[in-house]
Amino acid sequence: MNVDDVVTARIEAARVRIQAAKRRREELSAARRRGLAARHAAKLRHLAAGDPAGSPAPPNPEKETS
Repeated sequence: MNVDDVVTARIEAARVRIQAAKRRREELSAARRRGLAARHAAKLRHLAAGDPAGSPAPPNPEKETS
């Protein structure tokens, strides 16, 4: 096996790893967008239904100072 063959094989392996990582990132990004859209839609449904679980929590009460 020639040195050039080894280098070519390593470059090709690196190219494959880079493409696989890019594809994974794209898939995760798409899943994240779908998840965000679903959560937003659910929140809007809860708000429209008047469901208190869909509304934000009340702010923390003021602390008493003595």
